[in-house]
This record gives sequence, C-alpha cells and structure tokens, in this order.
Amino acid sequence: MGALNDTAPRSAAFTGTAMTKTVLQLSATMLLSQVAGATFGLWRGLGNASFSVTTFIDVHQELVRGLNVLLPVMGAASAILVLALAWLARRNRRAFQFYVAAFALCVAAAAITRFGNQPINAQVMEWTSQTVPANWMDIRDTWWHWHAIRTFVSIGATVSMVLAVISDRSGPSLP
Repeated sequence: MGALNDTAPRSAAFTGTAMTKTVLQLSATMLLSQVAGATFGLWRGLGNASFSVTTFIDVHQELVRGLNVLLPVMGAASAILVLALAWLARRNRRAFQFYVAAFALCVAAAAITRFGNQPINAQVMEWTSQTVPANWMDIRDTWWHWHAIRTFVSIGATVSMVLAVISDRSGPSLP
C-alpha cells in the first residue's frame, strides 16, 4: 500500500510537467503560425498590388494601425515560449537545436521588423496625399523587400518549431 502512495505523486508530477510542455509547445506553435500566416497573407495578398498613391497610403496606414503592435507582441511571446522550450529540451540535442533555430529566427524577424519595416511605417503614417514624397514608390519597395525577408524568416521559425516539437516528442536524440 505504501509503495502505491509513494509513486502517485511522481506520476502526477510527470503528467503535470508533460502537460505544461505540451501547452507551451501548442502555444508557441500557434503564435508562430499566426505571425507567419499574417506576414504571408500580406506578402501574397498585397505584394503585387499596383495601388495609386492615395490607396497605398490608406491601406498601409490601416495595416499599421491594426498590426504594428499586435504582431511584434505575438512574436515576442513566441520567442519567450520557444526559449523556455529550448531550456526544457536541453538534454535532447536535436530538439534543442531546432528550438534554438526557431528562437534565432524569431529574433531575426523582430530585428527586421524593428529596423527595416517599422521606420518606414513611421514615415508612411505621416503621409497624406498632399505630403507624400516624390520617391514614395522606392520607399514602398524597400518596405516590401524587408517584409518579404521577414515573411520567409517567420515561416522558417515556424518550420523549426514544428521540427523541434517532433524531435522532442520522439525522445532523446542520439549523440
């Protein structure tokens, strides 16, 4: 009887740890997928559009209002979750490496956003159809250049995350 009671707390603890890890994996994967999906949707849906200057300003400003805080917050939350998962998988070399790759790609996407896209967003938010600079198409094209890179980096982070979860679920990796 005593042996049965001694093992119950360990089983419950294992179940709790496994459940926590599963919730972290699901949350990180969902957030990364949403960020990658949002950037892909913009790239694919609007990337080839030949908007007039007025339409470009209106669309870009609305997108910035809706996503300029939300997507970076989701990306930061993803990175924190992935880092926690890397720590939990530190004894599984393959899973750890995929988590670290996903984290590095999250950081790369954040850097592209902060130093590539957001400075241009700030410029475009000041524009009106009367104050738009003559080189607005060059500025737009630069934004799209950084956005395309960010999109594929975000997709890479999601793929790395999925591979990390698969590797983590299959048990310890071989040396």
